[in-house]
This record gives sequence, C-alpha cells and structure tokens, in this order.
Amino acid sequence: MDWKAAIETNRQALKRVLVTLVALAGITGGNNADRTTTLPRHLHRAVLRLLRPAEAAARRLVIVAARDMDPPPTRKATQPAPVAHRKPVAHPGTPPKTPARTMTLPLFDPLPRWRGRRRPAALGVPRIRVPGFSAPSIVALRRPPRADDPIDAARLALRLQALGRALDDLPAHARRFARWRANRDAISAQNRNHGAALDPPFCGKGRQAIGGERRIARRGAGGRRVWPLRPGRPPGARSRPTHEVHDALATLHGLALWAMEPPDTS
Repeated sequence: MDWKAAIETNRQALKRVLVTLVALAGITGGNNADRTTTLPRHLHRAVLRLLRPAEAAARRLVIVAARDMDPPPTRKATQPAPVAHRKPVAHPGTPPKTPARTMTLPLFDPLPRWRGRRRPAALGVPRIRVPGFSAPSIVALRRPPRADDPIDAARLALRLQALGRALDDLPAHARRFARWRANRDAISAQNRNHGAALDPPFCGKGRQAIGGERRIARRGAGGRRVWPLRPGRPPGARSRPTHEVHDALATLHGLALWAMEPPDTS
C-alpha cells in the first residue's frame, strides 16, 4: 500500500472540493469571515451539504497521515516575558483591537444526536391582554422560512478557512492527532495499571462491523473521547454518491480504519 500516494491523491481531491465551495459561497481573499456576512438560505444549505463530508474526509486524511508518525514531544509551558519586553499597554480612550476570529479543524467526529419527540412549531405569537383594559391584538402569523432568506455565513466562512489550513499544512494536523493518540494511550495504560476500567459505551448501538472487526465508540474516564470516529456512517456520507467528496470520504474512511488498526505483534 503506497500511503503517500493515497494521501496526496485524496488531498488534491479535497482541495478541488474546497475551491468549489469557496466559489459557490462567493468568498474572496482577505478575512473571509468579515467579508462574507450573509448568504441566501438555499445557497447556505448547498455549501453545508458538501462541507460536512469534506470536513469528515479531512479528519480521516489527518488520521491516515499520522499513521507512522511518532508522537511529538509535549509542549513546555512558556515563561512570562520580562517586563521590559512586554507589549505596551494601550492608552485609555483607545478602542481595543478585536483579534480576528479563527477556527481549527476538529480531530473528532461530532457524536450522533438521538432524536427525541419533536415539539410542534408554533404558527402564531402569544397575545397577552387584560380584559377591560387592553384591546385584543391582531394575530401575527409566523412566516415560514423561504429559500432566499439571508443566513449568517460568518461561521461557514471560518469552517472553510479551517478546512483550507488543514489541507495546506497536513503534517501539523497529523502531529496534533499523534499527540492526542499518545496521551490517550498513556492514560489507558495508567488506568490499566491502577485497575480502573473504562466507562461503558455512551450508546448501546455503538457497535458496528467494519472490515470483519467490531468497533465500540467509547468515552473514557472523565468523559474523554478514546475513539475519534463516530459509530456508523461518517458525517455527510451517502450510500449513493452524488459528488466527488462522497467518493473521497468513503475511501478515506476505510483508510482511516486501516491506519488505526493496532500493530500486529504476532
């Protein structure tokens, strides 16, 4: 298996998808989160339908890139800078500069939400009045959402930025995953030495048969994630692919499961 070729092929495929999403959302250079304020509802949903599987595929690409990577050394706590080298304090009356908002590609899949009983949507608004003192107000019906309603796209732009940075600097994100994996293994070994068992699975249906093996998505002690992928199908996956990103996600999901297989010590 040529892992480097597989990583580069899928990375280029995801970059093509990202270019399509950026063009579809109308995002140009500069601070994308500030330039893109709103998008029509139909366009926002169209971008989001492809962005979810693209993010899931990028997470699996990071896992594959970290397959043979040694865990980087732990970061040392930085000492506070001397008083003489600290940045000058802003004078009173000077408006504070708000730092640009950024986002980093999450290493873990969002856990599935178990849908409960839906509450019926209210079609009107409450009318509060005092008999004899106030006149009845007119019933104001709530307008159903329309395809051209403006939707705030600031977070969508931040997610596109995070996806682009992950694809441009894949080794840095692979080191993030290798660091998390080393910490997880160290905590698991410590728990085994102290005889502490892991918490039960967060869901009774968390078992899945993939590649002839059964996986359990668990939370460790203290609510820590011990498995980066969620049980079942990846976010945004489709049984019948309709876009290039769905094919890339299916391929990378299998490669990520293969990359996370424990080494054969027999």
